Amino acid sequence: MVLDGDRPVTHIARELDIHDTTLHNWVKAWRREHEGVAPAAPENGGARSEREIELERENRKLREEVAFLKKAAAFFAAENR
Repeated sequence: MVLDGDRPVTHIARELDIHDTTLHNWVKAWRREHEGVAPAAPENGGARSEREIELERENRKLREEVAFLKKAAAFFAAENR
């Protein structure tokens, strides 16, 4: 998607519900690490279904919630000592 250059970073970042600067930095880091290597072409030609995008967004949200709950559990465990 981004590595192919077929769509702007800002559009893809919006679909993934992340900040465009974050995605730009990831792409920049990948290109530095893989200089001279072409990105692998997706099997479906780069088309992503709405369901895939929705699931990625939901997965990211759930990971954030788990991280928050771990921090809260650690806070309350420390408070009870």
